[in-house]
Amino acid sequence: MNALTDRFPYLHEAKAPSGAEGWERMYPYFLVSQPDGRDFEQERFWFADSMHWSRAVHPFDSIGAEAVYYGCGVNGARSIVLPAALGLDVRMVNGFVYICPQAVSDPAEIQRRLALFQERAGHYYKNWDSLYANWKSKMTAAIDRMKSLQFASLPEIEPIEIVTEGQGRSVSWSLVENYHRLVDDFFLVWQYHFEMLGLGYGAYLVFFDLCKKAFPEIQDQTIARMVAGVEGMAFRPDDELRRLAKLAVELNVDPIINANDAADTVLASMAKQANGARWLAALEEVREPWFNYFAEYGFLHDQETWNENLSIPLHAISRYAELLRNGEVIDRPVEKLHEDRDEIVAEYRALLAPEEARAFDEALALSRNVFPYIEEHNIYVEHWSHAVFWRKIRELADVFVAAGFFRQAGDFYFLNRFEIDQALFDMVESWAIGVPARGVQHWAREIEARRKIMGALRTETAAPAYGTPPSEVTDPFAIMNYGVTTERVQQWLAQASGGNATALQGIAASPGVIEGIVRVIRHENEISELKPGEILVAAITAPSWASAFSVVAGVVTDIGGLMSHAAIVCREYGMPAVVSTGFATAQLKTGQRIRIDGYKGTVELLAA
Repeated sequence: MNALTDRFPYLHEAKAPSGAEGWERMYPYFLVSQPDGRDFEQERFWFADSMHWSRAVHPFDSIGAEAVYYGCGVNGARSIVLPAALGLDVRMVNGFVYICPQAVSDPAEIQRRLALFQERAGHYYKNWDSLYANWKSKMTAAIDRMKSLQFASLPEIEPIEIVTEGQGRSVSWSLVENYHRLVDDFFLVWQYHFEMLGLGYGAYLVFFDLCKKAFPEIQDQTIARMVAGVEGMAFRPDDELRRLAKLAVELNVDPIINANDAADTVLASMAKQANGARWLAALEEVREPWFNYFAEYGFLHDQETWNENLSIPLHAISRYAELLRNGEVIDRPVEKLHEDRDEIVAEYRALLAPEEARAFDEALALSRNVFPYIEEHNIYVEHWSHAVFWRKIRELADVFVAAGFFRQAGDFYFLNRFEIDQALFDMVESWAIGVPARGVQHWAREIEARRKIMGALRTETAAPAYGTPPSEVTDPFAIMNYGVTTERVQQWLAQASGGNATALQGIAASPGVIEGIVRVIRHENEISELKPGEILVAAITAPSWASAFSVVAGVVTDIGGLMSHAAIVCREYGMPAVVSTGFATAQLKTGQRIRIDGYKGTVELLAA
């Protein structure tokens, strides 16, 4: 970062890592800063979406940035019509995804949009349960459509049925058609994703503002604890791991689930045991759908679901089994969480006058009613639909390799989605004519260059922000999901301008004060390196990391708000956490000793 006092560096001032020069050509032009748009861009504030893209993004994987922020914009700005916020603009910078909230500042326009919002939001709030049920049906249908798509290798000769049934179309056209269908449904599920999310955040923000006005000294996390659910689909995958750990101990087969062994080794050894077959049957029973669960967020092609890498859930089961053998309780304290939540509500409600109490009750009831969607929608979108999407994309990549177009399946991801469309047509047309595909040599050279660029980009972490900070952050997604508030932006700016390197300020996400040794995690494959009592430091944690919370003493993240997955999961598991520090993964190193304060939102580097 430059030594600036009133702004972050502009997008065009970002320096590419050595060896990554020319990275811009890998992405669609509209995702990259253009010279004629600099005035527009530098007047605005861009922050890193390292929650969803924690490392530099391959060209094809940028499809997620397109789909996410198209869906977010069309629903928030054009459908639900949020009064003070339009969409989130998006750019790629050195391979990372940056987003920019678009605020509505004209009071008259806010009032006009407010009338539209009240009518539309009111309809959703009044019919929430039925609309949510309908939402689940739409999502399931989209996932099923993606599952049904086939990507078969090109045959030497068309099947005889093409002639005898008078089909009149080549089987090769199904590759082109199904690619388009897959991409179309990917974009569609991201419109579904945001259909109700802004309303969920909106209901919480109403309750949040009510509490802040009635109780000026109340902590943000206390308000969140009054609303948060402690049951539901979001916790089901981890609950299944706990259940499998209990069954393994009960059947006395838990020693076989060795965290250091490969999954195939564990399963083969289990099959030889007398009670092993019963445990394996229980494992198979839950794999669909609960193991269609990414270790991170499912936005990068090289991220794996539990089903694709059984070592991930088996390692978690091993941890839970070890705790059980040591006489510890591994169940989530659901009853205690309910009691604490109800006690907090009763304590603050008793301070209100009758009319204020009625408004409090209504706002709380609405927030609790819509809250499950805030977590559960991720199961359907980021996990289930993304699992199918990437599986189908891998099938298509294999077709390219079988046709001799790419040398290896990984080459596919060095092209963006529009380039894949061109390459796909080149492949099927050349096959049809009987000539070599022109793209084989063209893309071989470019892929080799892009491979070097990606290697250089992935040596860096994302700068937290670019551009000119706003006087006030009003976007509900920026505030609730990312933890990007007016105060946090100013703190980031102070730190980027040479603030105290021995301390970080973030959002107090989950209560507690703890000291421990830092373990910086940049990839889900590194989770197994966590040791008891360490403090997990990451760009963001994923819900699937829940079992790691049985090992670590606390959590610190670069980004995330009170309603981010990291904050919610940490509160539910009683894990002290500070989120939205901006610089934790850049300034902290594995082995350092720190103190985190989950009440104040501070992270302090201690003497060795």
